[in-house]
Amino acid sequence: MVKDDPERAARLAEALRANLRRRKAQSRAQEAHPAAQPLAVDPKAAPSQS
Repeated sequence: MVKDDPERAARLAEALRANLRRRKAQSRAQEAHPAAQPLAVDPKAAPSQS
């Protein structure tokens, strides 16, 4: 394995950019639909009985 492989560096750089684009899209989607996020549930809380 050669440390100064320009092709490998280019592939890694593109993979990092693609990952960043994907994470930004996921973040924007969550901001646009806050109800889609799961609610935090306390497993120790007893269900209310009416």
